[in-house]
Amino acid sequence: MRSIRTRTLALVLGLLAVSLAGISWKSYKDAAHEIEELFDAQLAQTARLLDGMVARDMPRSARESLQRALDLASGAGDATRPGHRYEGKLAFEVWGDGGGVVLRSASAPADLVAGLPSAPGPAAPAARAPAPASAHAPVRPLVGYHNVTVGEHRWRVFVLQDVRDAQWIVVGEREDVRGELVGKIALRSLLPDLVGLPLLALLVWLAIGWSLRPLKQMAALIKSRSPGNLSPLALARLPQELEPMVAALNRLLQQLAAQLEREKRFLADAAHELRTPLAVLRIHAQNAIDAPTAADCAESLRQLVQGVDRATRLAAQLLTLARLEPNAAQFSIEPLDLHVFVRNELAEIIPLALERGQTLTLLADETGDYRIEADRTSIGALLQNLVANAIQYTPDGGRVRVVLHAAPDRVTLHVQDSGPGVPEAMKAKLFERFVRGEAGTGAGLGLSIVQRVVELHRGTIALADTRLGGLDISVTLPRRRAGAAVDVARNSSGV
Repeated sequence: MRSIRTRTLALVLGLLAVSLAGISWKSYKDAAHEIEELFDAQLAQTARLLDGMVARDMPRSARESLQRALDLASGAGDATRPGHRYEGKLAFEVWGDGGGVVLRSASAPADLVAGLPSAPGPAAPAARAPAPASAHAPVRPLVGYHNVTVGEHRWRVFVLQDVRDAQWIVVGEREDVRGELVGKIALRSLLPDLVGLPLLALLVWLAIGWSLRPLKQMAALIKSRSPGNLSPLALARLPQELEPMVAALNRLLQQLAAQLEREKRFLADAAHELRTPLAVLRIHAQNAIDAPTAADCAESLRQLVQGVDRATRLAAQLLTLARLEPNAAQFSIEPLDLHVFVRNELAEIIPLALERGQTLTLLADETGDYRIEADRTSIGALLQNLVANAIQYTPDGGRVRVVLHAAPDRVTLHVQDSGPGVPEAMKAKLFERFVRGEAGTGAGLGLSIVQRVVELHRGTIALADTRLGGLDISVTLPRRRAGAAVDVARNSSGV
């Protein structure tokens, strides 16, 4: 179920159906119980009416007349007699003190009292008829309601003892007829719920659709936008639940717009920076072709090689910077001993310093702990750019020094040189792309790469003057990057 509307409707209607089923079942049971109580009350009322109508000393003719009147009132033998379907189908018998039947209805079975519990006293002529009881010792176990089986049917029977007239009144009702009436009455009370559920489902469907209309409008607005339109979404009367989503989308659009702007600026600057080296390479190649002497040709080829080296270094820096962009950074965080790593990297760079007669040294406490969690490739790019810049700006025969300091939660790397240094006004601009020092011949991307690596490792970078006379660039890296995987995922998405 991929639709929020369908899922919400299914959940709401499911909960509603389960709730209504439970409520309906409870209502049905309560209604059935109350109707049963009402029918039991009708049995008791009928028994008391018969008790008041039949007296012990009643003449035989009066009893026969009363029997005929009761048979006529109950509609015995008259199927066309008008009545109500909920009218009780009662059967009754009145037993005298001698065990004989004084009065009975035509609907009463012959053995209505056969299933009643035994009572003390002399046996009645009829099968297990209730025995008379004296005024001083009424038979209490027999009085009240009983469920008995007579033939193929179950009966609900009420027994009333008339102590004064020494007679028993037995009133019964078949449970199948009684249960049918109870079921019909109780089910009729559930009919509104059964009919109302589909209507309620339709109303819930319409209500959910109306509630989700702002979401649908927002989806239509986003779908109708052109790919190049990165302006913020503008929705009037935004629901409270959609405000965080729209705010996040607008923030993402702003970041995408800023990213595209940076890429456009970077491509424009890169094209500008590459145009001149390529033009110089062409001039050197043309000079080598047109050189009048072998010495001139060799000089042009030497300058051509130097130009190719500069262009290669510029292309490598551009690729490194592009790899470190937020939407392209692919980090592999692993444990790294910075002391061992720096020593190995400097061993590869030292020929550059020896070529200019410079001294390149590493100062670190051999007993210190320099282990961090970092990306080996990007840390290597950071170190190479810092040391290469220091070698470039340091005069021939100068000194370049790399210093490591260990702290409980961080490691600091210093790259110091004996060059001319950098004016205070220029230090703030050194981290901008394609900005180089006054004596520099590079592309001005080295410190931009360094700054990006430091940012991705949650570190800090600072510029200061050194006692050697030149610049001291210090990079502080935390030992552990909490949630490194999360950080990398965020950096990769540009968030």
